[in-house]
Amino acid sequence: MNSEIQGQPKDKGKLYAMHAPEVECVSKGKARQPYEFGVKASIAVTHRSGLIVGARTFPGNPYDGHTLSAQLEQSGILLEDVGRTPKQVVVDLGYRGVDAQNPGVEIIHRGRYKSMRSRQRRWLKRRQAIEPVIGHLKADHRMNRCWLQGSLGDALHAVLCAAGYNLRWLLRAVVRGHIGRLSFALCSATLKLLLALSVMLSPSREPSAPVAAAAS
Repeated sequence: MNSEIQGQPKDKGKLYAMHAPEVECVSKGKARQPYEFGVKASIAVTHRSGLIVGARTFPGNPYDGHTLSAQLEQSGILLEDVGRTPKQVVVDLGYRGVDAQNPGVEIIHRGRYKSMRSRQRRWLKRRQAIEPVIGHLKADHRMNRCWLQGSLGDALHAVLCAAGYNLRWLLRAVVRGHIGRLSFALCSATLKLLLALSVMLSPSREPSAPVAAAAS
């Protein structure tokens, strides 16, 4: 135990929190906050409207590219009711070299900029739209800190934060009158499946507590 707590900076398998042994040191690569302590989460949003269609955690701090197939699987399940599946994915350079693991999906990143068509280059400019979504999830939907225990609690927390974000997205669209039938179906299906997933995975001792917290 002492060797795990008092390890060297580049040691593996260190214990960062006694109450949450699943916590990892995640490198952010930013000058303001180079590191964060927690569990890596992947967020998938639609290209135009910015609706969240996937929220999944990945314990163990895996390489970004190795998480793409699992994230696409979740997004495909959430979009089954509207008959849509992801065909193009706009990502950053951390997802290079995973085309073979994701057949049938066009992976677009700036490493292929010279060989891209003009339409693909316009899509690539929208990749930065995920950043404010992540910021709102952390600042407005409490994704910056998880109060649920264990890896299961982390997974539930990410799903419920995404459900809360989609609820606000739907309410704003209704108030502005900009919501169409397809957008309503997309949001309704996503919310239904996200909430169903949270109920199925919630701990038996308090089945309704996480859902109530998300609704508030």
